[in-house]
Amino acid sequence: MPRTTVSGASRRPAILLAAAAAALLAVGVAGCGSSDQPSTESSPTASASAATEVLGVRDPWVKAADHGMSAAFATLVNDGDTDVTVTAVATDVSPMELHGMSMKDGKMVMQPKEGGMVVKAKSTYVLEPGGDHLMMLDLKQPVQAGDELTFTLTFADGRTQTFTAVAKPFTGAQEDYEPGHGDSHGHDQPTPHESTSSAA
Repeated sequence: MPRTTVSGASRRPAILLAAAAAALLAVGVAGCGSSDQPSTESSPTASASAATEVLGVRDPWVKAADHGMSAAFATLVNDGDTDVTVTAVATDVSPMELHGMSMKDGKMVMQPKEGGMVVKAKSTYVLEPGGDHLMMLDLKQPVQAGDELTFTLTFADGRTQTFTAVAKPFTGAQEDYEPGHGDSHGHDQPTPHESTSSAA
């Protein structure tokens, strides 16, 4: 049986075809890699965005108390271009409400902030004794000086932000948290010893 030989010229198209197929395969693999790349790169950006604080929280602190009621204070900073509304606050240590001060029957009394606390764009919102504050209504445990408490703010757009505040003794307002001095919602009301303008 005669032996068939394939000349170099005959093998050349087959080699070229194999090379072309390899090139196409390489392009396909590269294409798949590039299509997956954006999602990989976008993850760190998304994480960084999620970690961005809605508000700055400066000098947060909590009034130390053995039982009953207390409050948390801070300066909220809005560096953004739009107003931010705080609608709720929470902690594991007690139920909480956003409280403000208003005059009633010649006395300054605290009551829940209707509509929340609005921190205007490019401004600060001070939470302080005798003014607006984050009210801790019924302590589940003593809050002692040096304790660190975590609070979570909820905003009108559904975002949340946590911050930590250190408890410290405070006697400047000279108030007691006693039963029988409830606000319109039935919560215990601080009873000032020295001034009708003091609270929380």
